[in-house]
Amino acid sequence: MTVSGTPLEGLMLIEPQIYGDERGFFLETYNRRRYAELGIPEEFVQDNCSQSKKGVIRGLHFQDMSAPMVKLVRCSVGEVLDVAVDLRVGSPTFAHWHAVPLSAANRRQLYIPIGFGHAFLALSEPAEVEYKCSGYYNQAAEAVIGPAFVFDGARA
Repeated sequence: MTVSGTPLEGLMLIEPQIYGDERGFFLETYNRRRYAELGIPEEFVQDNCSQSKKGVIRGLHFQDMSAPMVKLVRCSVGEVLDVAVDLRVGSPTFAHWHAVPLSAANRRQLYIPIGFGHAFLALSEPAEVEYKCSGYYNQAAEAVIGPAFVFDGARA
């Protein structure tokens, strides 16, 4: 497994080791000890799965500091354009964003640290995003910038 930095401090792209042969493939999607060795020490307490139709944008979701949350995101079906935005006031990259394609084919993961917003655009029909969370869902701490909507190329 390899971990790559991004232009946003703390945001990491993870490329898992894939073991494949004529029968298919195997990969480890999470191993707490290995991830800690790579600088991801969080204990994840909740797994979520979101399915979207092609063209749907989800987000920009984030949790306030009353219930901060790290996310480890991957696309298990189809493809998405995954976006993280630095919402950490005072950060040198405050309000900057970084996008990466995540797909069932590339099997990459995006580590989204505390203080980031998260969104994705479904590029396939359908797309499923699975993500591990370091905190339990707390509706009072969640915020969303913009509603979920369908992008048809004619409107933003």
